[in-house]
Amino acid sequence: MQMRAAPGDEPELFVPQNAVEPGALLRPQRRFPWLRGTLWEQITLPIAARGITLLSLCNTNPLFKHSQVVMVHDMAVFDVPQGFSRKFRLWYRIVFTLLPRTHPIVLTVSTYSKRRICHHLKIDESRVKVVAPGADHLDRIVADTSVLQRLELNKDAYCVIVGSLDPRKNLRGVLDAIARLGHLRDVKFVIVGKQYPRIFSSAGVEHPLQSRQVVWAGFVSDEELKGLYENAGCLVFPSLYEGFGLPPLEAMYCGCPVVASARTSIPEACGNAAMYCDAASADDIAAKIEQMMSDADLRQQYRSAGLLHAREFRWERAAQQVLEILDVKTGERLPELAPRASAS
Repeated sequence: MQMRAAPGDEPELFVPQNAVEPGALLRPQRRFPWLRGTLWEQITLPIAARGITLLSLCNTNPLFKHSQVVMVHDMAVFDVPQGFSRKFRLWYRIVFTLLPRTHPIVLTVSTYSKRRICHHLKIDESRVKVVAPGADHLDRIVADTSVLQRLELNKDAYCVIVGSLDPRKNLRGVLDAIARLGHLRDVKFVIVGKQYPRIFSSAGVEHPLQSRQVVWAGFVSDEELKGLYENAGCLVFPSLYEGFGLPPLEAMYCGCPVVASARTSIPEACGNAAMYCDAASADDIAAKIEQMMSDADLRQQYRSAGLLHAREFRWERAAQQVLEILDVKTGERLPELAPRASAS
């Protein structure tokens, strides 16, 4: 958006005093020291943005700021409420329920999410605009392949699973599938991702599987994740619910074949470039993993298709769409860019 802005109308980033430095991604930025977390978002931010249009890109926004546009990524707190803590679920339901009263327009990331927003919030379709994310942010990241040595992995001999306690990610289904693949002795399964126990319930994720094939990597850096994607046999992404589904698109951008769920927004994100599985069937997940990992030519076919598909998703195009929507709907100067307030 900064590159697309007219001279004198460059967007500013409003951040809390304790926000992590975003580097050269956006200038100028303004820091406001009063309060932190949700209190900063609901009290400090609307005061700081008084008299201007505010653009909030991460689901929540000041409830009583009128001149603003918000991007809502999904309706998971309504569609899969069992996956969230009671406090988290209640807060987001309040925020989302108030959206139609204060926002003439809502942005979202997929046609699927648009349908769910219109259903739950009773908003006319004309008020919800779809802006798909990009994947080319990965161009700025230099792959760190030392993670392969640290985790004792060989190129094309492991699958990446981006997982957490969030039941939507279907980690239990993946583990059930892995339990059926003990005969693939040379294949490892690398599970990466934080668990966020304060947000997500752990119900249903416990699993008795104990296998040397499974590598619990935990949190990895962006550089390490890119290194894992570039050298993996495939990404396994049998998610039960997504607002968009960025991990498979990122994997494709890095040349990683993808085995993905055919549910919700995922086919919209992956197009014809993924091998789809039935996320509710551990047998089918296992069968698709075995098919992909046993056929080098098939992996190359999906690798090529994924690279071609993922390069259609560019942030410059997304920024241009947002600017056009704002210009039509507000008729005002470019908005301030406001990230989700830090919870720390």
